[in-house]
Amino acid sequence: MGSYNYYRVLGCFNRKFKISELQAPPDVRAAFVKYAEGAEHMTAEQLRKFLVEYQGEEACTAASDAEAIVATAFNRRHHLGRRFTLDDFLDFLLQDHLNAPITSQVHHDMSAPMQHYFIYTGHNSYLTGNQLSSECSEIPIIKALENGVRGIELDLWPNSTKNNIHVLHGRTLTSPVSLRKCFESIRKHAFVKSPYPVIITIEDHLTPELQAKVAEMATQAFGDMLYVPESECLDEFPSPNELKHKIILSTKPPKEYLINNKDDETSADLQENNSSEDDDKSDEENEEMKRAPEYKRLIAIRAGNAKKGLRQALIHGSHTVSRLSLNEQRLQRAVDLYSTHLIRFTQNNILRVFPKSTRVTSSNFKPITCWMHGAQMVAFNMQGYGKSLWMMHGLFRSNGGCGYVKKPDLLMNKGPNEEVFDPKLTLPVKKTLKVTVYMGEGWRLDFSHTHFDTYSPPDFYTKVHIVGVEADAAKKKTRIKEDDWTPYWDEEFVFPLRVPELAILRIEVRDHDTPEKGDFGGQTCLPVSELRPGIRAVPLYDRKGHKYKSVRLLMRFQFL
Repeated sequence: MGSYNYYRVLGCFNRKFKISELQAPPDVRAAFVKYAEGAEHMTAEQLRKFLVEYQGEEACTAASDAEAIVATAFNRRHHLGRRFTLDDFLDFLLQDHLNAPITSQVHHDMSAPMQHYFIYTGHNSYLTGNQLSSECSEIPIIKALENGVRGIELDLWPNSTKNNIHVLHGRTLTSPVSLRKCFESIRKHAFVKSPYPVIITIEDHLTPELQAKVAEMATQAFGDMLYVPESECLDEFPSPNELKHKIILSTKPPKEYLINNKDDETSADLQENNSSEDDDKSDEENEEMKRAPEYKRLIAIRAGNAKKGLRQALIHGSHTVSRLSLNEQRLQRAVDLYSTHLIRFTQNNILRVFPKSTRVTSSNFKPITCWMHGAQMVAFNMQGYGKSLWMMHGLFRSNGGCGYVKKPDLLMNKGPNEEVFDPKLTLPVKKTLKVTVYMGEGWRLDFSHTHFDTYSPPDFYTKVHIVGVEADAAKKKTRIKEDDWTPYWDEEFVFPLRVPELAILRIEVRDHDTPEKGDFGGQTCLPVSELRPGIRAVPLYDRKGHKYKSVRLLMRFQFL
C-alpha cells in the first residue's frame, strides 16, 4: 500500500502525497551485483574488495572495516540470517559515520614549522553578537575552543579605576568580561577538541603596570601549559607537534606599543587612510616600559607592523619570524599589487587577516583569497553565520577537525629562480573532478511536514559549486524534484580544476517553492583535496554550522 503525507488545504480538504521508498540508484545496484558476483547477498570479503577497488580505501584497513560494517548491518536491521543484502549495502552507504566524504582522523604531517599550516582563528572571540553593543563573555571563547578553533583574540583595556584589566571591544558600548575569567576558560577548554596549540592574539591598550599584571595572570592560569621561547626572538616557528597542549601568547612587544600605541586592527585601519602615530614617547614612559619585562618574555609570537609601508614589510619583513596583521581591505590591496610577495612572506612568517571595521553586524569576508595567498590566520567572527563561515567550517572539518590544516606544497615551494606560486596565472587543467548527486534523505525526520510548504512536500534541488582560483570557479545545480521528501536526481557534474589543492566543493540544498521563507535545506563545504573517492554519504549542516541528525546526500566523487 505504501505511506502517505496529508496536507490540509484551506481547512476544507486533504491533499495526499505518496512517500517515496528508498531505492538504490543504478550505480549502487550495479556495484552490488558486480562485487556480490551476481548473488543476492555479499560476503565480508566481497565488501572488502568493493572498499579497496571502488572506494579507493587502503587494503590494510578495509578487511577489518568490512567485518565491522557487516556486523553493524546485522545489528541495525535485525537480520535473522547473516546475509548482507542490497538494502543493507545501501543502508551502509548512507551512514556518514561509516562512509564519510572526508576522513575523521588527523592525517597531515604535523611536524613542519607553524607557518606551514592554516590555523582556525577567531576575531574578537569574546563577543556574543554585533561589534558595537553586544555582551562580552567567556562563553563564545569556550564554544570556539570546543569546535576546534585554535586562535583566540582578546582586546585588553584598563578598567575604570586603572587597576585591573577588562576584555571588551574598545570605544564601543560592549559590556566587559574580566581577563582572569577568559584565561581560566581557555585553560579548562583549550584541549577538549584538539591537542594542538592555542594561540592567544592580544590587542593591548594597557600601561606597563597592567602589562605586568597580564603576565602574572597568564603564568598563574596556564602554568606549564604556557609556551615561553628560550630566546627573546624566534628564528623559526616550532611545529604543532612540538607545541601540543601549549598555549602561546602573540602581540607586539612593549617597545612597539610605546613607539606606536595602536592595536593591530586600529593601526591597520589608520594606515589604510595613510595616517599613523610614530612619535617617540617620553623618557618617563620608556622608563615605565622596564617595569614589565616578564610580559615581554612571555610573547612567543611577536606581531610586527607595516608602518614603513606594506611592500617594505612583505619584502624585507624582520630578521626573525613574526606575525603581521592586515584587515581585509589591506589584504586585497596587497593581493592586487604584491600577490607573490604575500606568498613569499607567508613561507616564513604568519599573516593574520581580520574583518574591516565597518562589519558591525559581525559578518565575514570570503576567506579563499586569503588562503590562496598563504595567509595562515584568517580571523572570523564565529557568530557571523553565512556562506563565508560555512567555508571556514568546511576547511577546518578536515584533518580530523584539529584546527590545523597543512598548506598545499605549492604555497611553500620555490622554483630554481626563487619564483613562487602566482594565483593570477591561468594554469593548465591538473585534475578533473566528477561529482554525481544521487539522492537525499532525512528531511522528513528533522523537519515538520509543513516546514517547507504548508500544502505539499518540498521541491528540492541541489547546488554544487566550486570555490577556488578564478579559473576553477563554477556553479552547477540539479533539476527540481517536486513534492518529494526523498528526492532522487542521479545527475553528474564535471569540474576541470587547475589548482585542485585550493578548491572547495560547496553544496547546498534548497526548496524551490519558497524563495522568501524556509527554502534552505542544508549545506556543507568540502576541500577537494580531502575528498575520498567513491560513493559517499554527505551529511548536511544548518545555517549555523550544526550538523543535522538525519539529513544527508548520497554522492559519488571521481577524479579523472
